[in-house]
Amino acid sequence: MNIQKPISIIGMGKCLPANKVCSHELEEKLHIPKGWAERYSGVKERYHRTEETSGYLGARALEEALNEAGIEFHDLDLLICGSATFDYVIPNQACVIKAEVAGGMESDVPALNLDTTCLSFVSGIDMAAMMMDGKRYQKIAVVSVEISSNGLNPENWETATLFGDGAAAAVLSWEPEKGGRMLHALQETYSEGAYNTQLKGGGNQYHFKDYPYNPELYSFAMEGRKLLKMAKTKIPEFMANFFTSLDIEITDIDLIIPHQASRAGIAIFRNMYDFKKGQIFENLETHGNCIAASIPMALYDAIQQGKLKRGDTCLISGTSAGFSIGGVLFRY
Repeated sequence: MNIQKPISIIGMGKCLPANKVCSHELEEKLHIPKGWAERYSGVKERYHRTEETSGYLGARALEEALNEAGIEFHDLDLLICGSATFDYVIPNQACVIKAEVAGGMESDVPALNLDTTCLSFVSGIDMAAMMMDGKRYQKIAVVSVEISSNGLNPENWETATLFGDGAAAAVLSWEPEKGGRMLHALQETYSEGAYNTQLKGGGNQYHFKDYPYNPELYSFAMEGRKLLKMAKTKIPEFMANFFTSLDIEITDIDLIIPHQASRAGIAIFRNMYDFKKGQIFENLETHGNCIAASIPMALYDAIQQGKLKRGDTCLISGTSAGFSIGGVLFRY
């Protein structure tokens, strides 16, 4: 839908586990041929948690975002956690982050979860923008935190070398007097790809009471070739729909931050359009695929590096399990 609301991102935060894992270390540990990990995944280094929890990482990222925004937690009207992984099945991850963030215990700000796997941050920004009205909802924080390393099968080199852990947060504010704008958003789900990406074990279909642990059942798995084929077909269709009601084209956007899915996935997207040098921002090489946290961590990095400046237009977009494609266009 076309949003066109006076909403600004007034604060961003990021938190990574302390444990940096280089590709050569993974290759030695998993007995993978030297150079294979970076060559096939595109990832030189990623971070894997040791003692950190999702609650800890998410709370630290949110505290940085709040500090940059110049507000306290109690100034928020809502906390949204957009993630695919979590510390507990119950309570929801947003409640855990709220309990661990500075000021959370003293506040009754509502906290809710949203899960569209890799698109959860994009969906969270979309939801926040639709809810914000300058009255009941004036300030909303969206946090995405992922610990994927727990769900990786060491026998599956493709996934074991691709994924990382981390968290990022954004604070959105209704500010008509400033130049920030939420301009447009869209998400589409193509159910023919519903089961091409799965972590089967742990839900009601394969409950742990009935299905004892084994790495294949309780680890993330994806059919990479099928997913890439769908992406090649569906992304151009999606982008055509996305820009139908806008007076600009995708190549007019100042900065585009795609989901850091994989080297092949980003390359497919790059080759679809005649992008200018520097128009696509990537941090896959230094972070890996961090599921929903990938896009906001890349957004954070782009801002910190001066690649996204106030007044610039930015498109955050990606694919997710299900199979879905989504995007949000905003003026920073």
